[in-house]
Amino acid sequence: MNGILMMVIAIVVLGGGYLTYGRYLAKKWGIDENAKTPAYELEDGVDYVPADTNVVFGHQFASIAGAGPINGPIQAAIFGWLPVLLWILIGGLFFGAVQDFASMYASVKNKGRTIGYIIEEYIGKLGKKLFLAFCWLFCILVIAAFADVVAGTFNGFAVDEAGTVTGKIAANGSVAMTSMLFILEAVGLGMILKYCKFSKWVNTAIAIVMLVGGVAIGLGCPIYLSREAWHIIVFIYIMIACVVPVWALLQPRDYLNSYLLIFMIAAAIIGVFVANPKCNLEAFSGFEVDGQYLFPILFVTIACGAVSGFHSLVSSGTASKQIKNEKNMLPVSFGAMLMESMLAVIALIAVASFSKGEAAAQGLTTQPQIFAGAIANFLTVIGLPHSLVFTLINLAVSAFALTSLDSVARVGRLSFQEFFMDEDTDEENMGPVLKVVTNKYFATIITLVLAYLLAKVGYAEIWPLFGSANQLLSVLALVACAVFLKKTKRQGAMLWIPMVFMMGVTFTALGMTIVKLSKAFVTTGLTLGNTLQLIFAILLLILGVIVAVQGIRKLLEKKDC
Repeated sequence: MNGILMMVIAIVVLGGGYLTYGRYLAKKWGIDENAKTPAYELEDGVDYVPADTNVVFGHQFASIAGAGPINGPIQAAIFGWLPVLLWILIGGLFFGAVQDFASMYASVKNKGRTIGYIIEEYIGKLGKKLFLAFCWLFCILVIAAFADVVAGTFNGFAVDEAGTVTGKIAANGSVAMTSMLFILEAVGLGMILKYCKFSKWVNTAIAIVMLVGGVAIGLGCPIYLSREAWHIIVFIYIMIACVVPVWALLQPRDYLNSYLLIFMIAAAIIGVFVANPKCNLEAFSGFEVDGQYLFPILFVTIACGAVSGFHSLVSSGTASKQIKNEKNMLPVSFGAMLMESMLAVIALIAVASFSKGEAAAQGLTTQPQIFAGAIANFLTVIGLPHSLVFTLINLAVSAFALTSLDSVARVGRLSFQEFFMDEDTDEENMGPVLKVVTNKYFATIITLVLAYLLAKVGYAEIWPLFGSANQLLSVLALVACAVFLKKTKRQGAMLWIPMVFMMGVTFTALGMTIVKLSKAFVTTGLTLGNTLQLIFAILLLILGVIVAVQGIRKLLEKKDC
């Protein structure tokens, strides 16, 4: 197996799947091009804001991708390239894309409401409350994990095992400066998009000029701060991004980043085709490797590249409120998921290009560094400077993670607020306590404080729990969408196999995590971070099981009403 053959297989499977299975689902469920979407019906200038297809696609793709499709396949590569490739293609097409499309479809058909409200409508109020609690805990995990990834990518100093600073990391400094400039540029671009009413081509030209300018300044003027300092700065940014109107930061940042992300994927594909890297991984290395079992570890590690519950929160929480026409749902949801699967395949090719120990010998110790280093190696074949490509790819990865943070923090804030509100809540006459807990600033602060404490544990420790919780969320989303399709007389059988399979994966994985943390508590005691992880794992498992059982009961009811 070589890089080109792996890439061609992925393009044929994913592209063919979009044209056949995706269109089949759209036809089966029904798309009304003349319907007034929630973005117009409930337009409020904050969350409900109509946006062009390319803008919403950029938001959806950048938000759902994050660092997941790069980190997951590289970590899972210990099992060999074959199981990783099979799960990315099968999971991406028949599990992930179906879940994302169904979540967005159900949301748009229900006034742009989140999966939580869909559960309330079709399963019950208790199910909604438990699901929102689950979502809130899950969002805290995502924020903690991705914030630590971003802080690590921005960290300007190299340290030895003793923690002594040994030098500056120029690439990280450039990535940090450029990312900060992108945030400022996004605010300016948001003003232009909202008030100037230029054509798409003019907006595109402005975005590209901003993109190139930010990269040029970042390369020339790197900023060097410690990982700890970046933790604080990133959380301050998340707090602001979580409460401002989507047109002021979220939409333009995603629009700006989408070009950078497209560049990264295009550059990676070109690199694979010009270098045609050899696959130095075994096809299959066993069902147990280094104490890790293929089931369920493979399926919770490769989350975003195959199926991810977090996607359902973006599809129903933010993107569905920006859809201008129902026909845009298929490319924005189904299409973005398959694009993410393609990125996961590229990450697999990247890690497979290194011989055993080669990446570490080159100083590539994190998954984003391995990915960026491999793509830089590929493109040196056509004469591009290794250091420039390495910096730009790192920048794109950080853009993925930052964009995910924007979205998940907003979803976490909304989940916390919605937990205390019902359909019949009178917002004008709420009591003082209810006013506080439903206040967006209070909800944001309490969410981010817990996420910050958990982020100090470190990304590597959080990821297994995040992966398990993420996939359990996909189970709940699939259950909710299946019930919605049944209650509205639509075909939902295609959700059953993904739902049952992911139940087996997630309940097993969370159970193993709880056992592992419990043993650590008995033998060595638990740190604050591990204690939080154990509490989160137990709560997530309990909440997930209860919601899943409630949903399945509704699904198996003989009566449809």
